[in-house]
Amino acid sequence: MVEHMGTDWLTDDEQRAWRAYLRMQGRITAALHRQLQQDSGLSLPDYDVLVALTDASTGRLRPFELQRALMWEQSRLSHHLNRMERRGLIGREPCDDDGRGAFVVLTEAGRAAITDAAPGHVETVRRLFFDRLDPRQVKAVDEIARAVLAELD
Repeated sequence: MVEHMGTDWLTDDEQRAWRAYLRMQGRITAALHRQLQQDSGLSLPDYDVLVALTDASTGRLRPFELQRALMWEQSRLSHHLNRMERRGLIGREPCDDDGRGAFVVLTEAGRAAITDAAPGHVETVRRLFFDRLDPRQVKAVDEIARAVLAELD
């Protein structure tokens, strides 16, 4: 290993925790993706877009709002929305306030897709993650995530 002056290397405990977190996150993400694909034909990114749209009271968002909510690059969002639009899960409507802008809107097919997919997705999240934790651990995960996210924001 190359030594770098001033580097505050991870302790053995930190390195073990970090690597375990990365393995856990990767395996859960892969399992959630497989479950959604098998049960509903949706990808995890499809599901994320549909959740963001269903969370919006009007069922529609400007692309920049979706980009901010999902933390995606603009090109990734654009390509993914095009694929979802071709499948009828979302549509686009002009924005009256901005002649060049548009809203991404949840279609009836998109609403039906997430309504059908959500129970299996939630059951999988519970089975893979929450069923293994006691209430104290759930609170700790929430506190950890909020502390890290506050620094990232």
